Amino acid sequence: LGVCNGCQMVSMLHELIPGANDWPTFQRNRSEQFEARLSLTTVADTKSAFFADMAGSQIAIAVAHGEGRAEFSSAASEARFLQSPNVALQYVNNHGKVTADYPANPNGSIASIAGLCSDDGRVTIMMPHPERVFRASQNSWKPKAWTEDAPTLRLFRNARKWLG
Repeated sequence: LGVCNGCQMVSMLHELIPGANDWPTFQRNRSEQFEARLSLTTVADTKSAFFADMAGSQIAIAVAHGEGRAEFSSAASEARFLQSPNVALQYVNNHGKVTADYPANPNGSIASIAGLCSDDGRVTIMMPHPERVFRASQNSWKPKAWTEDAPTLRLFRNARKWLG
């Protein structure tokens, strides 16, 4: 799992990761500023060990980055990646629709990419910070039903389950 700066670093090591051939790098936000807030995301149907059985979930996750925009090395690489099932997490608007519009998409990533995974799902990288909002009390707003755990804790429980 690579989060934020870890996402940037692991994406640059894509040549060493099986099934990560067309991964993007992460560049300066289109807004030209540091973005820090909760952003709404949706989980795609991928092989990511972290997002197992979470497809379709919408989760508010903290973002805090100045360089989170996914950029591909070429148009061909972008097309291949976007046709793969490896976009794991996308930014959505308040209606739950994938969007390129700012501020719902805080960095301007193509296809609203917030996170991605390798072909086999063993490696997942993302710009949002699930570790910052895994407890209900860490969220600036929460439904009354959340007493202890927030939805992002499921990522870490999935990883534990996957490891056995």
